[in-house]
Amino acid sequence: MDDAQILSRLADLGIELPEVPKPVAAYIPVKIVGQIAYVAGQVAMEDGQLLHPGLLGRDVQVDEAAGAARRAALQALAALREALGGFGRLRGIAQVSVFIAATADFADHPKVANGASEVLMEVLGEEGRHARTAVGMASLPLGTCVEVQVTAEVDPA
Repeated sequence: MDDAQILSRLADLGIELPEVPKPVAAYIPVKIVGQIAYVAGQVAMEDGQLLHPGLLGRDVQVDEAAGAARRAALQALAALREALGGFGRLRGIAQVSVFIAATADFADHPKVANGASEVLMEVLGEEGRHARTAVGMASLPLGTCVEVQVTAEVDPA
């Protein structure tokens, strides 16, 4: 993939990549092993503030959580770009895992996860298509409603 093309696509979509959040614990944002880049779980932040804390089915609406998933996926793209020195080595997104803090009776996990999936496909086209897991959790770090983890295929350094 070409860095300039992806940046142009982002601009055309009116999307600005967020800054890469600093780790809040003992981990690194991206670990590259061979041709696989593992992006640490992203919690949606904006201006240093957590987006939509709480549980789906009680405190947070599906559209709010989908927006948080979208933001977290963009943070993952920003982390990938930083780790790779641009999008030039990115071959595509392989897997996206979306963890959703929800009440026991909440059942719209796919709608929330679509926030992440759709933005990756908007930005990267066919290379943004991926396998996905969307699961409910009793709680997530910092009280967030959504955490998004991305695995990507990359060209070796």
